[in-house]
Amino acid sequence: MNAQKRVLVVDDDRDFVEMNRVVLENQGFQVDAAFNGEEALQKVEESPPDVIILDVMMDTKSDGFNVTHSLRNDPSTAEIPIIMLTSVNREVPYRFDKDETWLPVDVFLEKPVPPEQLVDQVKKMLVPQTT
Repeated sequence: MNAQKRVLVVDDDRDFVEMNRVVLENQGFQVDAAFNGEEALQKVEESPPDVIILDVMMDTKSDGFNVTHSLRNDPSTAEIPIIMLTSVNREVPYRFDKDETWLPVDVFLEKPVPPEQLVDQVKKMLVPQTT
């Protein structure tokens, strides 16, 4: 199922990106990395991934939110599954979770997440959804 499937990991923590790259590549995924929102949008435009794992707080405290809205508002990228993986709820005084208007992601996970759980979420995003 995941042969040749591409995952874009977007996080400013290079150790986090590298750890997850190794875990995902060991499961047969191709992994690309971006370290801020601008770089993420550029990489998606150049070569859209099958799944995006996205942090919130990078160059700004809302970098990931901005990326999500940019992707969802562009018909060519609106359907790419997004897993938001962040510690934002520990850093700000209010709680975030996925929401169709404010935070239109497919999955919202709080760091830390065990690598096997992240791999399972990526695999779930690649299974065609029946309505």
